[in-house]
Amino acid sequence: METEDRPLRRGWTTGACAAAAAKAACAALTTGDFPDPVEIGLPGGRRVAFALATTEVRDGEATAGIVKDAGDDPDVTHGALVKATARRAAAGSGVTFRRGEGVGLVTRPGLPIPVGEPAINPVPRKMIAQAVREAAGEGADIEVEVSVPNGAVLAERTLNPRLGILHGISILGTTGVVIPYSCSAWIHSIHRGIDVARAMGLTHIAGSTGNTTEAAVQKFHDLHEVALIDMGDFVGGMLKYVRAHPVARVTIAGGVAKMTKLAQGMLDVHSKRGAADLDALATVAITAGGSAALADAIRKANTVAEAFSLAGAEGVAIGDAVAAGAWKTAAGALKGADVELEILVFDRLGNLQGRKGFMPVNER
Repeated sequence: METEDRPLRRGWTTGACAAAAAKAACAALTTGDFPDPVEIGLPGGRRVAFALATTEVRDGEATAGIVKDAGDDPDVTHGALVKATARRAAAGSGVTFRRGEGVGLVTRPGLPIPVGEPAINPVPRKMIAQAVREAAGEGADIEVEVSVPNGAVLAERTLNPRLGILHGISILGTTGVVIPYSCSAWIHSIHRGIDVARAMGLTHIAGSTGNTTEAAVQKFHDLHEVALIDMGDFVGGMLKYVRAHPVARVTIAGGVAKMTKLAQGMLDVHSKRGAADLDALATVAITAGGSAALADAIRKANTVAEAFSLAGAEGVAIGDAVAAGAWKTAAGALKGADVELEILVFDRLGNLQGRKGFMPVNER
């Protein structure tokens, strides 16, 4: 993917920044000097260096900070200051972790970190521990406190509150590298949302393509907020995870255009993947009892929303037909899972336009 004839620039995860800050702080704790730049190893073996933005030594502890550079990715934490404070810990404790300002607290089960722990994910913990050992030697007993000033505000723009991660952001990353527009963070949030719902014993989850459909499906089924999965355009990504981690009942809710794309076989319903086929939708209208004039008008429509409006004016319910087609596509992605599937189609005001009720995907 290119912008302005140049490759998109990659960046660094919060986990990589925290590991580098921890190594610099630990080095200062043991030697009195901060290495700048500070070098760490990434999980894949590559070694990279980071410039320090802040340093401070106090009685018994040292702190270093690194400004996160997410490259050309529209990451909410781009430009955030990731800080690590190193302190001596009890003999035999090894490398331990503490939550500082702006780092989330895990309060719900189902996440890769236990309840009550700082929201520092497993791979960043390994990276930090390795960075500490490089600075202080094998067997070092060090407490690392990670903080992100303004992290609590940044977290409001993430799914952390719904996942039960309170008071701040998560320290994330599996490779240390941010690939622009890879959407890995969004997919990660979908997976963690399903994990939390399962761990809380919920038997019905609903994936929605946007805020309007999420509010509509929550009202339609009176669902707990944890049951709501913000899948965006990644219908296939959500369904494939559910296939491997089943939930008894799954609702897929979306707007008329995105559900029409799903009905036409698209599991990624982003606009860049292509537009809905209005000729095919015209055929659906005829099958649903519409006139030839309606079909011709749908073929000439500017949008799927306009096509639905034209059908509605003639009293032709194409929404149910679209829901049935979407159910068939989604059920294919869930094949083999013990799941009942439902499709809900809403307009931009949140009004129900079509439904295919719950049916086991293995009996289709």
